[in-house]
Amino acid sequence: MIDRYARPEMAAIWSDESRFRTLLDIEICAAEAMAELGAIPNSAATAIRRLQDETPDIGRIREIEAVTRHETLAFLEYLAELSGDDRVRHLHRGMTSSDVLDTCFNLQLSRSAGLILDSLDQLLRELRRRAFECRDMLCIGRSHGVHAEPTTLGLKLAQHHAEFSRGKRRIECARDEVATGAISGPVGTFATVEPEVEAIVCRRLGLRPEPASTQIVPRDRHAQFFCSMAVVASSAERLAVEIRNLQRTEILEVEENFAAGQKGSSAMPHKRNPILSENVTGLARIVRAAAMPALENVVLWHERDMSHSSVERIIAPDATTAFDFLISRLAEIVGNMTVHPDNMARNLALLKGVHNSHRVLDALVTSGLDRSEAYSIVQGRAMQAIDRRQDYRLVLAEDPVVTGQLSAAELDALFDDRFYTRHVETIFRRVFGEGD
Repeated sequence: MIDRYARPEMAAIWSDESRFRTLLDIEICAAEAMAELGAIPNSAATAIRRLQDETPDIGRIREIEAVTRHETLAFLEYLAELSGDDRVRHLHRGMTSSDVLDTCFNLQLSRSAGLILDSLDQLLRELRRRAFECRDMLCIGRSHGVHAEPTTLGLKLAQHHAEFSRGKRRIECARDEVATGAISGPVGTFATVEPEVEAIVCRRLGLRPEPASTQIVPRDRHAQFFCSMAVVASSAERLAVEIRNLQRTEILEVEENFAAGQKGSSAMPHKRNPILSENVTGLARIVRAAAMPALENVVLWHERDMSHSSVERIIAPDATTAFDFLISRLAEIVGNMTVHPDNMARNLALLKGVHNSHRVLDALVTSGLDRSEAYSIVQGRAMQAIDRRQDYRLVLAEDPVVTGQLSAAELDALFDDRFYTRHVETIFRRVFGEGD
């Protein structure tokens, strides 16, 4: 439903042709397993295997489905019609629709997760590269949107790298969670198909047998998959919002790349808008929106019902496509964004040193002053400096209590911003490893 965002590899996973080919692969694997176990003739498995060379005729399948009102039966009738070989009657022996549908769905999710992990690797590479590039680039940190204490742009990016490293592990776990298959027959009892068939099929497809299916693969697995994407999409939006805020005209510390010939506004030619980051924010909402219906799909009637199916046909291609695209787009943004260190220095100096209030407070307490009294003095002088736009160091030097506790040299030392980068290297080693 959001094909414009899909890269070809992702679009192919969710295409009708790919889906029916995967369904056929599962049927072929099952037939060959049954032949191996003596449940159907070897000649039947050979006849079924020949169907692999044919390109599914989606139009014909839909024509049959319009009559059967059952997609799997329409597909089986189509294959029998296509083959013309009576031995193909052994296709789907002892199986139920969910055996092939759920195993196919899990393969699709696993394959889409593989593409998403590639995109996450790309984002992590760009975050690492830019983090080291900007490791010691001082900028003001903000809490509640208000100037706090200095940090570095590299440290900001390293923090996001750490978060996306966790996100990658979440997606890896989610892929592992859905990498199961079920060929267990109606209500999952194996009454009409031997467990060995499921074991052989799953081994050939790179899946694990579902330990206890209820005719379907339990949907708690899929809920974890979609919830994991939702969490990482929120991490992506957090970085996108940071970039959007840092690109505000009043701040302008970083900026999305603005390509030659690009236009920012139909009415205002001067505009350079953070449209790519805004795009990431919007798509993150789509990915998160898939988590709730995935959770609701866990609750089905008895051994199964069909309420989950229609939901998954929408949320699976949409969420995986949107997620893969937004991660790739974010990697592009980070890799190409323009950094403005002069504006960082300007913003750092904007409040004329009040970001050192914490250091002054600690120094006064260390010198022997009561903390409550020290806080009152440091805060009062900071408010004066902000309101009157005065230099905080000079304002403090006018306070007799401060000068009675701290020498001029000690006070000067409290305004050396190199203090705030003392442990950046330690944090980088924690994030990127000792060798880096």
